[in-house]
Amino acid sequence: MRILQITPAYKPAFVYGGPTVSVALLSEHLVKGGVEVRVLTTTANGPAELNVATGTEQQVDGVPVTYFKRITKDHTHFSPALLTHLWKSVRQYDVVHVHGWWNTVSMLSAFIATFRGKLVVISPRGMLSSYSFDNRNSGKKGMLHRFLGKPLLQKSFIHSTTQNEYNAIDKLVKTKGIFDIPNFVSFNSKEGQAEISDHEELQMVFFSRIEEKKGLDILLNALRYVKHPYHLTIAGDGEAAYVESLKSIALQNGISDKLSWVGFQTGNKFEYLSGFDLMVLPSHDENFGNVVVESLSVGTPVLLSENVGLSDYVFKNKLGWVCRLDDKLFSDAINTVSEQKDEIIRIRAAAPGKIKEDFNDAAILQRYIEMYETVIKASI
Repeated sequence: MRILQITPAYKPAFVYGGPTVSVALLSEHLVKGGVEVRVLTTTANGPAELNVATGTEQQVDGVPVTYFKRITKDHTHFSPALLTHLWKSVRQYDVVHVHGWWNTVSMLSAFIATFRGKLVVISPRGMLSSYSFDNRNSGKKGMLHRFLGKPLLQKSFIHSTTQNEYNAIDKLVKTKGIFDIPNFVSFNSKEGQAEISDHEELQMVFFSRIEEKKGLDILLNALRYVKHPYHLTIAGDGEAAYVESLKSIALQNGISDKLSWVGFQTGNKFEYLSGFDLMVLPSHDENFGNVVVESLSVGTPVLLSENVGLSDYVFKNKLGWVCRLDDKLFSDAINTVSEQKDEIIRIRAAAPGKIKEDFNDAAILQRYIEMYETVIKASI
């Protein structure tokens, strides 16, 4: 089985957050499982470029990866060199797995692979949600979807990471089939219960990239109505102008002294996350949410908007709180959490074992292999 992974960005381009981590973990686990994998990607690293050799295959944590220069420095990631290489080599592979959408690497790679007679698996990574369609350049996306995207999706298999994403894609377009398989996530595997904090304040953390989609502005407005003592640590970073606009909201709401802006935490994230009573993710749209698994793996409960892909999982397994993305509803939820210290203790004890059971690497790997086998059979 020869699998080609195509992604606009690959490690160490962690500026793109979860998608970069997820594609790398998938590739690494497949290689460890005996699957022949190669990755084609670009030098994209936000507005900058990765300092890596281009056009030559190299080993990145055991995975053969080839980086190609891109000639645009924005989200389009246009790389003629990658597309040319793909045109020449695509028929060597059994399955072409494309990650992302609404960029030239993902869409044109899917077009080339389909045109050259290969079946394609597309992991849109949240890019086929109503939020993605409506938030930016909706007119252009609508035209692109009508004339290029929809025909390609109809001829492809789709990989979703949660039932929420599955439902959104199924409403949008009829494909050759949708596989619902969670991301691989690196999580704390140590046994035992995380320590219980004994402070009066509810210690909360937002642990993610800071961008409009993450809904941090909603959370900052919600904190105006929180009655109980709290402190929010914001562990992430984003564009300077947007971060400053959020700090202005905090200042206007009179809550600046209850916030700590600490930037990305690149050390031991699991030890860091375990030091809080609650991880808050108020996203407008999140196809999965790696940090949800990471937090629960150390026993830290979560408060999510219902737009986070894993919100159904959290609600069903009683591992946190879920509410609509509304500032008053979020404040009510935070007040509720503050009054339910016994529930925090219960989740701290239950969550690590549940995560270890449900996100077992071996079981997830088998599901991905079965997905590829199904696609290969469909092409015969």
